[in-house]
Amino acid sequence: MKATRPVETLLVRALAAGVRAMPWRASLAFGAGLGDLARGLGVRREVALDNLACAFPERGDAERQAILAEHYRELGRVCCEYARLPELAHAPGDEVVAAARGLDHLEAARAQGRGVILLTGHYGNFELLGAWLARRYPLDIVVQELANPGVDAILARARRDAGVGLIPRGAGVRRVFHALRENRCVALVADQDARRSGVFVPFFGRCCSTPAGPAELALRTGAPLVMGFALRRPDGRHELELLPPLAMPDTHDRAAVIALTAAHTAVLEEWVRRRPATWFWLHRRWKTAPPEGGC
Repeated sequence: MKATRPVETLLVRALAAGVRAMPWRASLAFGAGLGDLARGLGVRREVALDNLACAFPERGDAERQAILAEHYRELGRVCCEYARLPELAHAPGDEVVAAARGLDHLEAARAQGRGVILLTGHYGNFELLGAWLARRYPLDIVVQELANPGVDAILARARRDAGVGLIPRGAGVRRVFHALRENRCVALVADQDARRSGVFVPFFGRCCSTPAGPAELALRTGAPLVMGFALRRPDGRHELELLPPLAMPDTHDRAAVIALTAAHTAVLEEWVRRRPATWFWLHRRWKTAPPEGGC
């Protein structure tokens, strides 16, 4: 497997260069075509269909298939946008980001002086959300290193060139606390299976193991937890929306961690229901079985 990594890196470099050579809107059409190809090849298609059946049992197979088809196309568009993340984050006016709502929530949260935990999910172009905000506020993202170090370096450079600070997951815990003490925004995603290290909360009516990190950080530091989402408009541009900080439990025990995790997971579910093709369905979200008795 490792022997294939240099080849993978070269392919990613070549694809990224080709995408950057296209006008942005043309690259969106190209990305949608790549998504159609991935769906046709069956890349994690059965996993995604199983997830959709779990989340939307009331919808017919044809409707779920339509959601999935658009989801693959959007994944392709987002992947192509990764290749030009700095360019998109620094695009003038409303050329790429048509609207950004709720910035006042982020500014009010920062005014408290404890830093801000900016939380989202694998929803739309969440990387662009962070990169666009990093133009205006000091912002670091907590990143999981990829198995292929060459591809990881490509993505890391794009993030840095966009103005985003990087904190490696796990090893960077001290850096997260330091960033919050410096009143920076720390961006996290927390919507994938956390195995036995997570806490179990409902998501689409089923218990799922969910990372406890954002809730634990918020409760330990007092940093407000602000959720944000990126939505694509029919014309290809993005709309960004930041929500008011989540209400914090009065206690700092495990029950409070679970309650806050359940609260941000419920918000994500609401947004997924609103635009189901936008969320990442190719991950086994309900892979880890909950303990006996459920959530």
